[in-house]
Amino acid sequence: MSRFGNLEFESNEQPRHGTESESRDGAYWMASAQTAYQSMDFELALRHYSRVLEFDPASIPAWTGQVRILIELGEYREARVWADKALERFPTAPELLAAKAVALGRLGDLDPALAFSDASLEERGDSAYIWLARGDVLLARKERRADYCFEKACALDPAGWWVQWLAARIRHHYGQFAAALKLAQQAAAADPGNWVVWLLCGDCEAALGFAANARRSYQQVADLNPEYRAIGERIHQLDRRGIFARITGWLRQGLRS
Repeated sequence: MSRFGNLEFESNEQPRHGTESESRDGAYWMASAQTAYQSMDFELALRHYSRVLEFDPASIPAWTGQVRILIELGEYREARVWADKALERFPTAPELLAAKAVALGRLGDLDPALAFSDASLEERGDSAYIWLARGDVLLARKERRADYCFEKACALDPAGWWVQWLAARIRHHYGQFAAALKLAQQAAAADPGNWVVWLLCGDCEAALGFAANARRSYQQVADLNPEYRAIGERIHQLDRRGIFARITGWLRQGLRS
């Protein structure tokens, strides 16, 4: 089923009440959406951004949040359509323009992606996300200038983990595992009690072949969030790679002798 079933397109829908507390207003759902996003519960974040729009159809952060979450879920075509719908209402919103640029870049529409990224900057957008989006688009275009964009984004929040983590996720998406690991480690240093940063560290280390380091990072995830069951599969994959590497080594040794 399309995730559009979870999105709110019409501004005339009234907030749902009933069993939920009346105090759960747009601000409550916005905070819940952000918490879900930062916990990698993207489906829940998608629903909660939708709830924000029930209370405030003019909430540009909620509209942008929907697009960003669809991108995180790999639903790039839906993200582009959702961005178009939002831009019909807010055609000059910098972060919406930036989010559409990312969706286009991930789809391979590279020239339009750069044009929308340019437009987001021309609207005097200077948030970390606009620079992250710019870096995303430039990586899609295989341009070296992306480094400056990530540095600019991280400079806007030098002591936090969130921007560094997002930048690392983008680098990881494009296969730049060493650069992604450096950013993920910075995020872990900023918030060592946050399991999602250790998960990304482990994923980068595993991709680089640093199995022992990856195992340590994954163990941090298991200790910090025992309910995250997918970590067991990641550790199992490391074990399988180790067994395969040992068998390959024995075979090579046998061929030489």
